[in-house]
Amino acid sequence: MEVAERPRPAKRSLFTDPIPWLLLGLSLGLDQLTKALVVENLLRGESWPDEGFFRFTHAWNTGTAFSLFQDQSDILTWVSIGAVIALYFVYRSVDSPTIWVRMAFGLLIGGAFGNLIDRIRLGHVTDFIDVGPWPIFNIADSSIVVGIFVLFLFFWMNPSEDKSKKDQPDPEPSSPAPGNQQETG
Repeated sequence: MEVAERPRPAKRSLFTDPIPWLLLGLSLGLDQLTKALVVENLLRGESWPDEGFFRFTHAWNTGTAFSLFQDQSDILTWVSIGAVIALYFVYRSVDSPTIWVRMAFGLLIGGAFGNLIDRIRLGHVTDFIDVGPWPIFNIADSSIVVGIFVLFLFFWMNPSEDKSKKDQPDPEPSSPAPGNQQETG
């Protein structure tokens, strides 16, 4: 007798799920709006206020986070495009993603697009959030960091179903219930 397999939950498409789109739009829109305000109101290198622990400082970043790999915008543009594509496939691989995973992917993709738009349009990323000794960053960078943090917590606190299934013995085929056995002969 065959044991009926439990149907796998349907994978949620990124294109039909409103949660990632809402977070993507919010992070991308806020990122581009704040960068436009900074470019309009501060000269490159200018800060407001002039001194203090928290300031808005107009900076250009031709590298990655923390200003690593400066003057590598061309290759970083391609890396960003690849990252967005990879994020899509990772999202598709998660069965029945929780709202936290869906929100994280919206933030990650929105942040990646925010910086990608700058790289393609300007040849650099506009950074402006200047907090103490921390490197200057922007809303897109924050979205990416928060998205990664949420995913890390999710995968750390919720081990994969496949891993838990491997640790359990295979179920034995069930025998028919008494009285339901067919007689031969």
